[in-house]
Amino acid sequence: MPTNRAIDDKLLATAPRVRGRRTKRKTIDQASTDHVQRRERLRFVRLFGTVDFRPDWDYKKRRR
Repeated sequence: MPTNRAIDDKLLATAPRVRGRRTKRKTIDQASTDHVQRRERLRFVRLFGTVDFRPDWDYKKRRR
């Protein structure tokens, strides 16, 4: 899907070199992928501490 966006020229000139990509398209695709993955990880980080931990739980017993 073609999209026209105004992107900072200096940023777009530097990003491919930093990310190791050869084209602007691949650079933008990688940046979008990184953003989505980061947001998904943050969602999981928020779950830390919300699960009850029981030190007496015998997980091996539940396998039988």
